[in-house]
Amino acid sequence: MKKALSIIGIIVLILIIGGIGAVVTDRILFPRLATVEPFSSYTFIKKATDNVMVIEKTEQITVREDDSVNKVSGQAATTVVNIVSTVESQAKDIQSVTEANQNGTGMVLTSDGIIATVRAAIIPENARYTIFFYDGTFADAKLLGIDPYSDVALLSVDRQDLTSIAMANSSDARPGKKLIAIGHAFGEYQNRYASGLLSHLNKVYNLSGGIVSSSEKLEGVFEFDNNILASYVGGPVVDYYGEMVGIVTKVGLNGVAEYVLIPTNDVRSALEYYIAHRDFDRVLFGASYLPITKEYAVAKELPRDRGAIIYSPSGRLGLAVLSGSPAQTADLRVGDIIIAVDDQEVDLDHSLSALIAPHRSGDMITLQILRDNENITIQALL
Repeated sequence: MKKALSIIGIIVLILIIGGIGAVVTDRILFPRLATVEPFSSYTFIKKATDNVMVIEKTEQITVREDDSVNKVSGQAATTVVNIVSTVESQAKDIQSVTEANQNGTGMVLTSDGIIATVRAAIIPENARYTIFFYDGTFADAKLLGIDPYSDVALLSVDRQDLTSIAMANSSDARPGKKLIAIGHAFGEYQNRYASGLLSHLNKVYNLSGGIVSSSEKLEGVFEFDNNILASYVGGPVVDYYGEMVGIVTKVGLNGVAEYVLIPTNDVRSALEYYIAHRDFDRVLFGASYLPITKEYAVAKELPRDRGAIIYSPSGRLGLAVLSGSPAQTADLRVGDIIIAVDDQEVDLDHSLSALIAPHRSGDMITLQILRDNENITIQALL
């Protein structure tokens, strides 16, 4: 009896396995083979797949961008500080005391206590400064100086244990890059955030705030597509790796405030200049000019599509070349096109102001000039 039951069990198991195999072959294996050469040409496989619908299922996997810019900015957020500028005042009434204070944003640039911000974020003269850090601590600060070329302001505190912000190579930045602006929510001592895109590399924008460029001011800024940057002046704008791409600054243009980003490489240059010289005693060249673009060259029928043309809207030399300046001593004239400074060609990536800025008083520079379609060489003592 037991032997008979065992035989029956084996037979049932074989039938079950065989049935499953037949279903798999009929419903899965044959339909798949029918779509593959050379099996698709076999008649018995075609017949086996009649009335069988093969459904291709495609799964879409979405990688969700983290919805918290606080997490994305990470370490950079811990370097952002609140800078309180206070003017010494004998006034007793509350209104006067309030007007004598200013809140600004900055960030830790070096672990040994150098803080970076911009001129517009602090009271630049006759003030004392207090830095409030991310962890709630605070310290008195000393103003090291304000770079007249880039408007970057450096302060220092007596600390050696600070977390400094990572700085990207801003030359690698391209329009469309995702960015996060970090500012300080004044009064609450916590950060605020704004996200957006690097919308434009404006290579002809000059921090002079005029319609013409100044040989003493930085040329070339980044534009951010978020239009609420007024609350972020002096604060960093970082990429999604948490590296600083630029600092928000405010520029007055015809009485209207504009907000742009000073590229990180210019912030780094300001720091290096200060470390090398322990001051911001930039040279005066004294020329107003327009950076030449391809469009401008075509419109004005210029012989070159790059360089810097000495320019005044009125055409008057006195408004294009400052009286008593090295530019005047070198006999620069309205319409002169500066081709190169010390053999470095002037173009949109190497502006006239950028080529002059690293020099010190007493340096002699050589200028290649195109004047009335004639190439000449002149020297200027800075």
